[in-house]
Amino acid sequence: MNEGELFYSGEDNRPDVHGMRPGAEQGRASQEVRARPQPIPGEVDTIGARDLSFGPEEYLGRIASVRNRMVDQGLAALIVTDPANIYYLTGYNAWSFYTPQLLFVPSSGPMTLFMRDMDARGASHTSWLPPEDIVGYPERYVQRPHIHPFDWVAFALRQRWEVARASSSPVGVEMDSHFFSPRAFRALVNGVPEWRLVDSFELVNWIRAVKSPAEIALMRQAAEVTTAAMDAALGTIGVGVGQPEVAAAISEAQIRGGNGVWGDYPAIVPMMPTGESADTPHLTWTDRKFVTDESVSIELAGVHRRYHVPLARTAVTGKPRQELVRLEGVVAEALSAVLDVAEPEVPTAELARTWNRVLALSGLEKPSRLGYSIGIGYPPDWGERTISIRTEDDQILESGMTFHLIGGMWMNGYGIELSESILITDTGCDTFTDFPREIIRV
Repeated sequence: MNEGELFYSGEDNRPDVHGMRPGAEQGRASQEVRARPQPIPGEVDTIGARDLSFGPEEYLGRIASVRNRMVDQGLAALIVTDPANIYYLTGYNAWSFYTPQLLFVPSSGPMTLFMRDMDARGASHTSWLPPEDIVGYPERYVQRPHIHPFDWVAFALRQRWEVARASSSPVGVEMDSHFFSPRAFRALVNGVPEWRLVDSFELVNWIRAVKSPAEIALMRQAAEVTTAAMDAALGTIGVGVGQPEVAAAISEAQIRGGNGVWGDYPAIVPMMPTGESADTPHLTWTDRKFVTDESVSIELAGVHRRYHVPLARTAVTGKPRQELVRLEGVVAEALSAVLDVAEPEVPTAELARTWNRVLALSGLEKPSRLGYSIGIGYPPDWGERTISIRTEDDQILESGMTFHLIGGMWMNGYGIELSESILITDTGCDTFTDFPREIIRV
């Protein structure tokens, strides 16, 4: 395939040569780009640099950790497409991830954020990156059948002298990122044939697993929003109330926040399996109204500056069925037992075994995982896609890790959800919220 075929715009019979270039001014500055050191967060005069969620040392520490792990994995460079990871490294935060974007992380020197041209200014408003490291691709590349934005990005990387110096070893890509499509991968393969693209195996996600004190502080603020949202749900549910009214009350509280903390948008909408449908998770709302003695499992999250604290509780409009009461006691006991053993140096598998032992004494089992790592989240998920709490996983717990423990039991025609978001501390674990571990009568 020649350049004319690869970058053909479809607008005329000529290859889109000018559209694929990052600009004459950047081209002239390519030698400068190659020689510049890593910029320091907060030192450029942009809106984003003046309003960072974390100090410069925190961002520089994150970048250093990523580059150290790149060395361990033998990577010359890393291509980051997960919006949560882009946010973690740069602070960039906008609803632009539905179009292709990537952060190029070389082994040393400046990182480069590529995105749709109309979103480039937004990166100056929310990230610490200097303007010369924020590159927008032309609008003509957006959602076209025969060209892809990463065709343009590949050539821009070449102009910035990044291709050759990253060709000595493999280049990592986030193969499991929700927003890294097969077409995006193909564009990079075709545009940079010198590179051997390999799976980075959630490199940045694993670094995110241990939270800094500043991150934990944000999650504690997010928990205030979680509490407000669950209070709103429980205060709205009632016989004759429509499910949309409950969902609306939750969403309003998630945005308004609570206790002086504003709420960010959640990665997942409120989930409300109700009645017989409570025998399965992940259902949202319908137009149905609640009836007497009906249970509903509410799962939601409070969010602050993209940090999520999920929570699930089960409520009943009246009297719960006897089978549900039996589950209530077992699940609450099992969750309490797990919290008692959660501390540094304990394998995650031991948490799962503890949970399973309590269930087994009552003749119950839960085939799905007990929990997963949480923190920064963007749609469609608030999990970090790294640590799972199940008997097959032997990750060792460390102080600063945060998890969502799902005490969910989905039976035949009924179910219960009691969950806790927890922080592993130096001596044990803390829950982020304080709701009774029981069925809530409304």
